[in-house]
Amino acid sequence: MQPENEAPPERETGSVVELLERIGSVVLPIGVALYAVLYIGVEEIYGVFGVSPQQAGIDQAVLFGRLSGSLVLLLLVGLPTLGLIVGLLWLLDKITLGSVGRVVAAVRRHPWIAALVAALWCGATYWGFFSVFAELDLTIMLIIAVSLGVLTFLVPFRLLRRKPVGRAGMKLLVGGLTGLGLGFLLIIQLLTAAVDVHGTGQSGLLLDAVGFQNQWAVLQNPEDGKSLYDGRRMMLLGESEGTYVLYDCDKLQTFRRPIEATQLAGIESDPELPEDFSCGSLAEEDTTE
Repeated sequence: MQPENEAPPERETGSVVELLERIGSVVLPIGVALYAVLYIGVEEIYGVFGVSPQQAGIDQAVLFGRLSGSLVLLLLVGLPTLGLIVGLLWLLDKITLGSVGRVVAAVRRHPWIAALVAALWCGATYWGFFSVFAELDLTIMLIIAVSLGVLTFLVPFRLLRRKPVGRAGMKLLVGGLTGLGLGFLLIIQLLTAAVDVHGTGQSGLLLDAVGFQNQWAVLQNPEDGKSLYDGRRMMLLGESEGTYVLYDCDKLQTFRRPIEATQLAGIESDPELPEDFSCGSLAEEDTTE
């Protein structure tokens, strides 16, 4: 039996299990928060075309599969990037004869400094939030982000650092807000890419990564096989409740058509379009008439 005045044995450090626990405590909240924000990003993509993901036939199961695949791709890109950053910091520490390591250790020993760094980092999350949901000046966004970090996170983070449980909770909050911030930045890129597809008909790698299917087809009458809409190709956004959701690139219009009254011909994914191709040619003619 262990004496009462004897300190408990120290936990073994450097083990594989401990390393996995540390990685999981950071990656898991980032991944969960990023997944949640990516759901908003998919709604923004289809919102450019005037429909919701559900109207395009993308239910929760399909969305989960697409976003899970997106997270896998982000993980494949993020791990080498993180490894490169760690390697550069290690090299910088060696070049400076350990000065970088001593600075990091000093920051971790001073709770107020560590809490301030974490607070400013979490405040930066709202930079991406305001970029998506509000139109603010860059200086105003910077002031708001710094103020939110200092006024709302600094003291709570300092109090959380008093105990191991609090430090774990702080790490969870920082990881979650980091995932939200990355997600908001990704939404901005997705929204820009969706606007490009709406205007040019050309999809990029980023939209492909989140599962946006850039499919084109010629619509035909199933009874006699005659082409509809002068044989122009339409972008197939999806199908739901017995209807196709289609985007007319030439007229910049999104419409629905019953499946039983529509036959798809010449289906093509990511067609090669001329570099100077743009949508809205017939829409411009309608406005000039």
